[in-house]
Amino acid sequence: MIQMDLSHIRQFIPLPYEEARAAQLRLAHSHLQHGDGAGGEFTGWVQLPRQYDREEFARIQAAARKIQQDSQALVVIGIGGSYLGARGVIECLCSPNYNLKKKDTPNIYFTGNGLSSDQMAELMDLLEGVDFSVNVISKSGTTTEPAVAFRFFRKLLEERYGPEEAARRIYATTDRRKGALKALADQAGYETFVVPDDIGGRYSVLTAVGLLPIAVTGVDVEALMEGAAEMMNVCADGSYDSPAWQYAALRYELYRAGYAIEILGCYDPAFRFMTEWWKQLYGESEGKDGKGLFPACLLYT
Repeated sequence: MIQMDLSHIRQFIPLPYEEARAAQLRLAHSHLQHGDGAGGEFTGWVQLPRQYDREEFARIQAAARKIQQDSQALVVIGIGGSYLGARGVIECLCSPNYNLKKKDTPNIYFTGNGLSSDQMAELMDLLEGVDFSVNVISKSGTTTEPAVAFRFFRKLLEERYGPEEAARRIYATTDRRKGALKALADQAGYETFVVPDDIGGRYSVLTAVGLLPIAVTGVDVEALMEGAAEMMNVCADGSYDSPAWQYAALRYELYRAGYAIEILGCYDPAFRFMTEWWKQLYGESEGKDGKGLFPACLLYT
């Protein structure tokens, strides 16, 4: 359970900021809970831990079991929100050395988040003689980095297994109805999962975007969703006891007081990619117009 320790904040913010911002907090809370504020069409993540597609969730679990049975590795192709959240959860709950550990589950290799030919060649070498599957994640299918990577690994699958078996080893997480990847998946017969229209990429870790690779590692995704639902209920509390209210008010007042940088510090290497995901979540949500605190992270001893 996330809790806020506010015991040292008075030296930075002398004002009784809770009372001063109560009306603004209530308004923002209402907009967020009802999806009727600016950008409300992209706030499906607010209620997601309770209101998700159970049928697709079951298919995600079934696909994860199939990958565990027929593959020694899963290549996850995605960039930004289609990459950082899942990697953050896997490293945090499993280990930064997950691929090096003795285990009964497949290795997870992330690619498509850059254009390094060395990285691509190295991953192909690692897959030599290894049964593998591919999870390509892209709402449009036209984002350059994952599109390039997918061409390489689809070709590798088809050369190794033939077109029909390769198609059974490709899982496409994409738009429900449209886009280049959706069209290709329908034509080739890939199993598809949905990037919801009302959830942006960096918020999508608890959709198929993150849940499929996470489930392949053996993480209990049902327990993960139950924990998220519990935290959702806590944050939905329309009072200042909510850690979401406290955090929002605190960050706003620090920004108004002239502070420019927020640091998320952690003390365990397993949390490193959670901080990388957090940086994208805050930086891309608030910083596109040059506003908001600049998110940085530090890994301490």
